[in-house]
Amino acid sequence: MLRHIVRRLLQLIPLLLGITVLSFLIIQLSPGDFLAEIRLNPVVSQETVDQMRANFGLDQPLHIQYLRWLSNVVRGDFGYSFAFQVPVLWLIQSRLLNTLLLNVVALVIAWLVAVPIGIHAATRQYSATDNLFSFIAYIGISTPTFFSGLLLLYLAFVTRLLPIGGMTSLDYALLPWWGKVLDVARHIIIPASVLAFLAVAGLMRQMRANLLEVLRQDYVRTARSKGLADRVVIYKHAVRNAINPLITLFGLELGGLLSGSAILENVVGWPGLGQLILDAVTRKDLYVVMGSLVIGGVTLVLGNLVADILLAVADPRIRYD
Repeated sequence: MLRHIVRRLLQLIPLLLGITVLSFLIIQLSPGDFLAEIRLNPVVSQETVDQMRANFGLDQPLHIQYLRWLSNVVRGDFGYSFAFQVPVLWLIQSRLLNTLLLNVVALVIAWLVAVPIGIHAATRQYSATDNLFSFIAYIGISTPTFFSGLLLLYLAFVTRLLPIGGMTSLDYALLPWWGKVLDVARHIIIPASVLAFLAVAGLMRQMRANLLEVLRQDYVRTARSKGLADRVVIYKHAVRNAINPLITLFGLELGGLLSGSAILENVVGWPGLGQLILDAVTRKDLYVVMGSLVIGGVTLVLGNLVADILLAVADPRIRYD
C-alpha cells in the first residue's frame, strides 16, 4: 500500500505539468488579455498600457511566461492577481474555506440521506416508497443546480424565512460568536440543499442498484437459507459489499470539493473559490486561473488516492502491492 501511495504521488508531478501547460496555452491562445478592457478606456494612454503589460510580464514570449511562473510556483509563489493586486495564494486561501465549508456540509447531508434511502428502496423494490424515491431522484438528476438555486432563492424571497444570497448578513461583524455561526448556518441552507439534492439523487440510485445486485448473489441466498435474520443478511453482508462502488464516487466527490459548486456560487452569491475562478476566467486574470487549476488538480488526485485507500480498507480482496 505504501508503495502504491508513493507511486501515485510521483505520478502527480507529470500530471500537474500537463494540466498547467494545456491550461496556460488555452488561456493565452484565446483572444484578448487582461488589458483589453483597459485599452478601451480613452483616459488611459497607450504608454500606460504598455508599462502595465511590461510590469505583468505579458510582453514576454509564452514559454518564458510559463517557465517564469512555474519556477515561482516551485518556490511557493503563485504570482499576483492582475485584477485584485494581491498574491494569488492569499486570494485563493481567502475563498477556499468558504467553498470547502459549503461542499463539505452538502456532502455530509447527501451521504447521510442517500445511503439509508438507497437501502430502503432496494429492500422494498417496486413498492410505493421505492417508486416515490425513484421519481424524486429523476427530478434531482435532471434539474440543473442553477435552476434549483434560483427556485429556492425565489421561495426565500416570498416566504422571508431565509436570507437571499451571500454568506453573511450586513450586521455580521456586530453579532456575538454564536450569532455569527447561526448567521452563516442560515445562509448556507439554500446552496447546501441544492448541492445535496443533486448528490442524493445520484448516490441513492447507485446504492439501490448495487444492493439489488448483491441481494441476488448466491452467498446472500445461502445466508438466508441458514436462517439468519434478514436485517443481519442485509446490513452485515449485503450492504458492506454494495457500498464499495460508492467509495470510488466518494473519492471523486472529494476531488470535486473545490470546483463542483462554481455555477451555484455565482447564482446565490456565495463568496467561494468557484465564483473567483469564473470571475478570473472572464477577466483573463491569468495567474489566479492557473493557481486555482493547480490546487484543483492536486485535490482531484488526492481524492482518488483516498478512494483507493478506503477501498482497500473496506474490501480485503483489493491489493495494490
